Amino acid sequence: MPELSHKRRQLVLAICCMSLLIVSLDNTVLNVALPSMQHELHADVAGMQWTIDAYTLVLASLLMLAGSTADRIGRRKVFKIGLVLFTLGSVLCSVAPNLESLIAFRMVQAVGGSMLNPVAMSIITNTFTDPRERARAIGVWGGVVGISMAAGPLVGGLLVDSVGWRSIFWINLPVGLAALLLTWRYVPESRAPKARRPDPVGQLLVVALLGSLTYAIIEAPSAGWASPRILVFAAITACALAGLLMYEPRRAEPLIDLRFFRSAPFSGATAIAVSAFAALSGFLFLNTLYLQNVRGLSALHAGLYMLPMAALTFICAPLSGRLVGSRGPRLSLLVAGSAMTACGLLFAAFDAESRNVMLFAGYLLFGIGFGMVNAPITNTAVSGMPRSQAGVAAAVASTSRQIGGTLGVAVIGAVLAAGVAGTGSPRGASYAAAFADASKPAWWIITGCGLCVLLVGGLTSGPWARRTARLTAEQLETPAGLDHGADADAVVQAAAASPTA
Repeated sequence: MPELSHKRRQLVLAICCMSLLIVSLDNTVLNVALPSMQHELHADVAGMQWTIDAYTLVLASLLMLAGSTADRIGRRKVFKIGLVLFTLGSVLCSVAPNLESLIAFRMVQAVGGSMLNPVAMSIITNTFTDPRERARAIGVWGGVVGISMAAGPLVGGLLVDSVGWRSIFWINLPVGLAALLLTWRYVPESRAPKARRPDPVGQLLVVALLGSLTYAIIEAPSAGWASPRILVFAAITACALAGLLMYEPRRAEPLIDLRFFRSAPFSGATAIAVSAFAALSGFLFLNTLYLQNVRGLSALHAGLYMLPMAALTFICAPLSGRLVGSRGPRLSLLVAGSAMTACGLLFAAFDAESRNVMLFAGYLLFGIGFGMVNAPITNTAVSGMPRSQAGVAAAVASTSRQIGGTLGVAVIGAVLAAGVAGTGSPRGASYAAAFADASKPAWWIITGCGLCVLLVGGLTSGPWARRTARLTAEQLETPAGLDHGADADAVVQAAAASPTA
């Protein structure tokens, strides 16, 4: 891709951020609308889990395929297709007649979404070639997540209370169309120097692994953990994982080269992404149902309650990007892990939801933690991979996020579903008491996720971790590496020069 002027690079960044905005805004707005959707569609907790996890599951399954396909046939081309599908899926969701249709249309959205964020990050990585400039661009990217989290609850609350939950999907239409037109006009085409061959077997194994695992977790509370149906899906999960571990190393160009996980920063970024986004999805799922079903707040008031968390995410995300660019990922990760752990402890051990002061303190802590964690995840994962495989690199980071989001809703939703089973209406007194008891283990799970961010972040951001990144980059010089046509010296230099390597 030819070198672009500073203004053109900033415009490309803005266009890519528009795709992130509609995807992130869609998630935050949807959470606020869950109780209204539950009431109108006569859904239980598992039904609400599926409205979220049907999307994140398809997204996680297809992200790596979308990234490698974009590297092969053209990033701008795949990005435009993604914008069309996501916008179309949003329109279909707004007219869904029942829960089953809504879940199916959410999957259409997810197919388009899989072509947006990882491909956009790949475009950014190839547009901003200087490591420090790239880190600042990723900080802006993270700030968009903060904007979506700040605006999502308010916009969603206003729309749900005034028009209805279906209107939350309409806001994707103008942004999606504007991003499509601007991409057509201003984003240059780019692709990897050497096309990667598809890996259909690996892709099917990924779908089987994630789908069977999610299904087993969500449906187990109602079917029973020892039921034949759940045991079958657990067996499929184990077989798919074993198949991936045995099959992928044998391919010259696998869906994901497992040798990348020999780099401690790359492996750490993956584990941290899963933990952080599991905590986020669980946090939003818990609080949305608590504020509206237990406290009886409207969608708008519930959004206002969560605004402190969103505002701190918005403030801390670009700050974290600048810290990563100047000092590396360690400080951001330690602050993120500490804040998320403290938030979980407030709710799990000190009943923070019972007092508004403690409630808001927990929200502020989570906002700080999540705001600080996104930039080091993305920059570390992308910087540790060859530029020519930036689509795969960004897809791995995005896949880790979506897997975390899927597992967070599945596990915490399963805990809640088991705790509130048979308690009657979500607005009843017995439901409120059962919800309070069931939320305790859920908050301990969120605490554990924050502790994982803290410990893994500290372990994988020191001198030892940087040495493993350099050794991994050197190993990728061999002909069996991911990128047969890449300049191996450039790979080693990128790993050494990046502040997050």
